Amino acid sequence: MYSPQSLLARQIPPLFLRRSLTDRLPPRMRDRADRWLEIVDLLLEIRDPRVLRAMAPAGLNGLVLRAGDRGAPTSVRATHPVRFDWAYSRDQPELARLYERGKLAQWNGATDLAWSTSVDPLDPEKPLIPRDFLDLAPLAKLGIRLDVAEKRRFDASLAAWMLSQFLHGEQGALFAAAQITESVPGFDAKLYGASQVVDEARHVEVFHRYMHTKLGKLYTINDNLHVVIESLTSDARWDMKFLGMQIMVEGLALGAFGTLYKNTREPLLKSLLRMVILDEARHVHYGIVGLRAHLAQLSDRERHEREEWACEVAMLMRNRFLAYEVFEEWFEGRVPRATWRQLVTDSAGMKDFRRTMFKRLVPNLRALGLIGPRVRSRYAEAGLMVFYEGGASSELGGAELVAELDAA
Repeated sequence: MYSPQSLLARQIPPLFLRRSLTDRLPPRMRDRADRWLEIVDLLLEIRDPRVLRAMAPAGLNGLVLRAGDRGAPTSVRATHPVRFDWAYSRDQPELARLYERGKLAQWNGATDLAWSTSVDPLDPEKPLIPRDFLDLAPLAKLGIRLDVAEKRRFDASLAAWMLSQFLHGEQGALFAAAQITESVPGFDAKLYGASQVVDEARHVEVFHRYMHTKLGKLYTINDNLHVVIESLTSDARWDMKFLGMQIMVEGLALGAFGTLYKNTREPLLKSLLRMVILDEARHVHYGIVGLRAHLAQLSDRERHEREEWACEVAMLMRNRFLAYEVFEEWFEGRVPRATWRQLVTDSAGMKDFRRTMFKRLVPNLRALGLIGPRVRSRYAEAGLMVFYEGGASSELGGAELVAELDAA
């Protein structure tokens, strides 16, 4: 029996043939065709019809209509039950301890960071990211060579793009945390969820302030990130919001923050990222504790759907860091989109970025029992199974993560 996706795949030429056909098009038409082929490839990878139905509206808005690129507010219809606990049952001691840790770890984004620090995104002595983070040497064969000043501006643009996606992800985390607090069962889970809402508001505050006052630049939300955020905020099931935000988005963000923290030489940004990492480690731990028992009691069918959904989000988030928004600003019309994709994929800095992002996520999914035989081959094809035996985030706190990054 064929799924709708496998039947569709039989009607569409193989990827290499489609790519060769686009090579005959003029550059701008070729890039447009390349973008549409990426969307088709993504749809063909979704093997569970339930996951396809759940993500289709968000995919239409994010990938096809590119709602996030308009710079205007996006409205998402959210339908989730709000659960009141009139007994106020304090029966989850691990979450109660996490709540106490969260209260003790609160910090003030306005006063606990040195906002008087002068930041020059082009300062070669205090670069936002290393100069060789994205190696542009392969573009020389197309006649594109950036001088020293242009390369500094490009690196500043790439750093601003990364931080813009962090900011957009934190806004998504703020709204998702508020929804989770309403809908999650268990009073201890609600108390900790409320503390996370405060954390996420603070993260939005400090990232926005840094972008606005220090860099003066903000990129629109990446299409893939838009799909993930809209999909999980519109889903009525509390555990899907929990899985999508606490484990997937927050888990990947923790790795992304860690990479930039390890590499930046700008002191204010380094301090900001350190404070955020301490919070994010608690958030991911919350996700593991909150989901562990719940997933164990689901039916095989329900668990398989969550397994497939997590796999699709992992693939979307892997594609999130191809920085097409930077490509469109700097090289569109001069460099084929496919060439840029290969350059970003092969770059040593971006490889390290992806490695650090998935280093914790894959073990977290393993700890939750969400990398079973049905999806293991897809993680392997994406090169992510190398992280399978690593330590889950519940085994390492924020202070330990920062110490590990400082020692790297």
